[in-house]
Amino acid sequence: MSYALSWFLVFGLFALWSLAAWAVHAVAMWSVSNVGAVTGVASAVEGLRLPEWLAPWVPPEVAQTMTSLLSGFAPVVESLLHTAPALAGGLTVLTWVIWGLGSVLLILLGAGLHLLIAMWHRRGSGSGPQPASQVIA
Repeated sequence: MSYALSWFLVFGLFALWSLAAWAVHAVAMWSVSNVGAVTGVASAVEGLRLPEWLAPWVPPEVAQTMTSLLSGFAPVVESLLHTAPALAGGLTVLTWVIWGLGSVLLILLGAGLHLLIAMWHRRGSGSGPQPASQVIA
């Protein structure tokens, strides 16, 4: 009975693992395929400024440096957003590889539990009834 329970647990974890991999892949593919809709967001980075309440506490040099850094970073973000749809094929392969590695680890967990239960049963059956010569002594 304990063998069945351990394998039931492993197959339940396998089902959850597969569902999680599928869900993460679906969300990632949706994000990658719809990234073209947010391409205007990177150009809005140039208009970012410090809040009014924080401006008196920050030296003007630091504020100017941060503004120039953000304006220089906007084209990099824009180019990354344009190349993201090309990554969809690699994302699918990566998902399958991670799912496969996790599945192998779950099967190894099941085999380890099976061996552990077998050793536990052997050890438990070895301490059965004692011979009469040991009981009298």
